[in-house]
Amino acid sequence: MRRITPVLLTALVALSACKAKEVVDNAQIAENLKDKGTMELMNEVSEDEYEAPADGKLTDSQIQMYLKVRDKEKAIAQVAKNELQQNARRNESGEKSVASALDGLKGLGSAADLLTADLRAAKELGFNSQEYMWVKTQVLSASGLEMQEKSQKALNQIMDQSYQELKKQHDQTTDAAAKTALASMLADSEKSRKELASSQEQPDPAAVYNRELLKKYENALNAIAQELAKWEDKPGDVQKSMDEYQQNLDKAASGNANNG
Repeated sequence: MRRITPVLLTALVALSACKAKEVVDNAQIAENLKDKGTMELMNEVSEDEYEAPADGKLTDSQIQMYLKVRDKEKAIAQVAKNELQQNARRNESGEKSVASALDGLKGLGSAADLLTADLRAAKELGFNSQEYMWVKTQVLSASGLEMQEKSQKALNQIMDQSYQELKKQHDQTTDAAAKTALASMLADSEKSRKELASSQEQPDPAAVYNRELLKKYENALNAIAQELAKWEDKPGDVQKSMDEYQQNLDKAASGNANNG
């Protein structure tokens, strides 16, 4: 029999302790969800007030608040999602009874808990929910700006490559008819490039500032990935897809979309 080394034993004990803590934490979250319903939560949220800065710029402390709330939100959302799935499974039998009707109501409550997980997290951490909602909006705008600019850069590069390839064919061909056709295609390509350039508006200065501030803490695209991850069935799928998407954009922007 293979001996369990002290290092492996320590790792197993640590893993068991972490799992036990997770079970206890989830049980506490479930209890909190029962103690305070969505209506009570929203009443508390409605009492908060916050006057957002006119320049729309975030501070370091607000980014830190957002990240803390997001971490707690994940745990609350997971518990609410599990309860929602359990209620759904109990109702799959289609039985018409008082018990099934009550389970249906519980399901609605779990759905509401999932949708308001971030607000519950903010309140439980002692933050102003109105400030948090404004901060979250600014963070997601900054994250969206990062995605938009990467996409635009990739599209510009693809169109530039297409134009250069057409130009090369035009310059090298000796066939008069082909040269005429390629010249027309070049004109259309150049027109499309100019239209694309003119359609790309200047980004909001606040979003640019907030994006750079966000980058001090994590990849700017991560905010969108984390927001979508609340709805995924398999943990990690959204982040994996976002990483692949970003890699493809970076390849396209550098002109290597067809390489590797």
